[in-house]
Amino acid sequence: MSEPRVSLVPMSDAQVAAWLPVAMAHYEQARIEAGDTPGQAAAARRASEERFFPGGRRVEGQLLHTVRLGDEEAGWLWIGPWGDEGTVWWVWDLMVHEPFRRRGVARRAMIAGEEVARAHGATSLMLNVFAYNEGAIALYRTLGFLPASIHMAKRL
Repeated sequence: MSEPRVSLVPMSDAQVAAWLPVAMAHYEQARIEAGDTPGQAAAARRASEERFFPGGRRVEGQLLHTVRLGDEEAGWLWIGPWGDEGTVWWVWDLMVHEPFRRRGVARRAMIAGEEVARAHGATSLMLNVFAYNEGAIALYRTLGFLPASIHMAKRL
């Protein structure tokens, strides 16, 4: 028997409001795991929220989806354009909840996200991934993503 279909369901404003503190807490923790101090991570979180969610409301053009596996909520995908031109899009956040991992959900969500971005005029899709997230890096490589820049750090 095959896995149920993965689909992207746009989030309502109420869903975005509930999602935002959860997603930003994940982002802040990921930055700490990647080497930021707690203060740096908190500042990056605030900057992201101010840029994309001023007053708690998403900026026009930023698309947030619930990732569904059949009729179950399996995670989220946030994509949107960078800048005014609208052809360069970013995967800002992809999360697959623990019980749904290692089942191809992230791969299928990314492919669906590419289709959404293309339908909105995107000609390229970018993303950032923290170096410790080797599983995500491997997935993105198999989907055709190539390094565009590499930031390196050394603890002193």
